[in-house]
Amino acid sequence: MTLQLPQPPAGALRSVLAALASPHAVRHVTTPALRVPDPADPPRPTQPLPAHLLRAGVALEAAPRTGWRFLIRCGGQVVAAAETLETPDGHAFSHFAEGPYLAASLLALQQARRITTGSAVPYEPRLLSIPARYTTALWLHPLRPGATDLLIPLAPAPLGVAAHRPYPAAELLDLFRRPAAPPDRDRPGTPPAGPDALTAAGR
Repeated sequence: MTLQLPQPPAGALRSVLAALASPHAVRHVTTPALRVPDPADPPRPTQPLPAHLLRAGVALEAAPRTGWRFLIRCGGQVVAAAETLETPDGHAFSHFAEGPYLAASLLALQQARRITTGSAVPYEPRLLSIPARYTTALWLHPLRPGATDLLIPLAPAPLGVAAHRPYPAAELLDLFRRPAAPPDRDRPGTPPAGPDALTAAGR
């Protein structure tokens, strides 16, 4: 068994495709491939992941899904990420993001494939935002009862947490229950608090 990538809702995918075709939606991005796409090799959404939000005092299994996140590929490279939100009216495009978190997301997915290869348990990859700790992690949720959830914190990780080390979820969340150190705003790439921490830092 290995990773079982979830299929995004059709509405989420449609909203991203519409945004890629909208000059208004891409007006703030710096990537030329999005601003002036090549008709012969247009940007396309890949590797969709459900995005979950873990607030203080909420159990991991109760962390709600807030939307979907896609990596945008063009010319064989990931050039941006796109996020959608779940709304009462369906799925809505939220924004594009660029920056170092793109590489961190790819690295975490590569790690996830390695550590789940040969496992008897299938895992579903998810993105988990933990705003109280200025952290986003790749969440490997087992699809069989009784198996252990795993979390891979994306770089940059908070003090005391090793970025890109797979943790049993209970172990990492126990670390997060300890008193928090103030975020180092001078540290390059430190993401802001909030459910869009990964996005604002540029996944």
